[in-house]
Parts: sequence; C-alpha cells; structure tokens
Amino acid sequence: MRHPILFDTDPGVDDAQAIAIALCHPELELLGLTTTYGNVDVEVATHNALLLAQLAGRADVPVAQGAAAPLVKTRHPPPAHIHGANGLGDIALPEVQGKADPRSAAQFIVDTVNARPGEVTLVAVGPLGNLAAALQLDPSLTERVKQVVIMGGSIREGGNVTPVAEANMFNDPHAASRVLTAGWPLTLVGLDATHRCVLTAEHMARIAAGQGDLGQVLAGSYAFYRDFYREFLDIDGCCPHDSCALAWLLRPELFTTARGHLTVVTEGDAEGQTLFAPAGRAFIEPRWARTPAITACLNADGPGVSDWIADVLAGAGPPA
Repeated sequence: MRHPILFDTDPGVDDAQAIAIALCHPELELLGLTTTYGNVDVEVATHNALLLAQLAGRADVPVAQGAAAPLVKTRHPPPAHIHGANGLGDIALPEVQGKADPRSAAQFIVDTVNARPGEVTLVAVGPLGNLAAALQLDPSLTERVKQVVIMGGSIREGGNVTPVAEANMFNDPHAASRVLTAGWPLTLVGLDATHRCVLTAEHMARIAAGQGDLGQVLAGSYAFYRDFYREFLDIDGCCPHDSCALAWLLRPELFTTARGHLTVVTEGDAEGQTLFAPAGRAFIEPRWARTPAITACLNADGPGVSDWIADVLAGAGPPA
C-alpha cells in the first residue's frame, strides 16, 4: 500500500534525513513539501527543501513556503549551534535550480487534501503554524485528511529546549494547541520515542554510499549535528527525530503507543509542555479529558528504528 503524504518541515539536519526517506521510499507518494521557520529561517528552509529534492532527482516535487514566525509569541533565533546557519551543518551546498510553488504552504495543504479527500496523510516535523493556518482557511480539513503524524512533544521524557518542552511545541505553542486538539486522526511521535533512537556513524556511512549526491549532503550535515550531540548530550551519533515520524507511519510495530487526551501549555514557565491524560483514567477533575483523543508514542525499539532508517537510505529498501 502506498501512502500519499504531505511533509511539513524546517530542514534542518534530521529533517533532511527524513525528506530523503520521503523522496525514495516506494511505499510513500510524496505530494509536496511545505516549509516553516524553526531550525532555520523559512527562506532557508525552502531553499534546503528545493535542494534536497533536486539532489535526489525529484525536482518535480512541489515546495510551498509557509510560516515565518509563531502565531502569538516572540520568535527565538534559529539554533545555528545545532544545525548550522544554513541548516545543513554549514557545509558548501550546490546552487538550487527550482522555485517554490506560488501558493502559501497553508493553501497548498488545503488544495492537496481537498483534491484527494480521505487519502492524504499530513506529516509535520517542525513548528505547527502551517497546519494551524490550513485549519483557519478550511476548518473542515479535519474531515477530509486521512491522518496526521506529528514529530514533537514529550509525555514522560522531559523537554529538550526547556525542562518540560520539546522544540517544535515550544517554538509555537499556540499553533500546537490548535493542531493537536483539532479532532482529526492524529499520532504524536515525541521525545519518548525519538530519544530511544541513535543514528550512528556506521549507519551514516551506509546512507552516504547509497544516496549519491544527496548522501554527501546528509553525511556532511550529520558530522556537524553529531558534534552537538556528543558535546551536549554525550551521545555518539544523533537522534533522527523527524525520520521517526515516517518510521511510525510505515513500521508502527516498532513503537509502543497509548490513547489519551492532549493539552498544550501556551503561557508561563511550562509553555510548550504537552500534557497527556491516558484515555479512561479518572483524575480529580474531568477537564483533563476535554480534548479529543489522540495516539501518543510512549516508547520505541530504538535499534530497530535506526536500522530501518539506514536500510531504507542505503538502498536496501523496506524490510519484508
């Protein structure tokens, strides 16, 4: 079975790895890339998305530019110490040939989902402003999308940019609150799962060998990203956060999930925190169950997910 997907992204080193999977996996029909600020400015995100598709020989994939800043809060500068100023480890990059679609990312999402009602999966791996804007344009989108897969949040793991908040949720908590409680079929793939996964140098050597020109960019940017993980988290490798969203879509058996109700804190010291109330559990007040039920990934087979990513990008194809 092929999954028609739209991939909303802020590339970003781990985004680039995930985009490579979306471009090459035979079970994915990539209908387009939509870009947002986050790891980089939105113009850089668009440049990188166009470049990655070009290097993969997939310049036919449309790219639509979207959110440049959060809905409400003041934007923080992009984390150049993690992804590099150019989002791809500050390596030298080829010139981009293509141009972005003239539509906004939100309009592109609405048009694409409405053209194929009940078929399209939205996979979002950056701040969620584009999905929030799409819902503003067409609230009935919730009834026509097949499902939504979000890389972001943290249920039990704690945060990675604050003690309690994951980066995508913290960057635009108001958009996250709108998107995660919209009532569409949604799965959250957060740090509880992605921190179990480590892409090693051995994995990346296989990926570089299997991905041609694109592989060289993935490997070069990985080296910068790996240095950050070694220095700040004492990990020899990197967590392939965004690829985990696609791993869940195609290999859900590698994840442990639970149903429950999600709330996003939008103000104060805990802004961006994702609060998860397991379905069916009674708390002191019923308000914790006021939002629609979603699926949250609470754990992952880290080696299994990491090996799957390397196998796909090394050209081995999906495991049987």
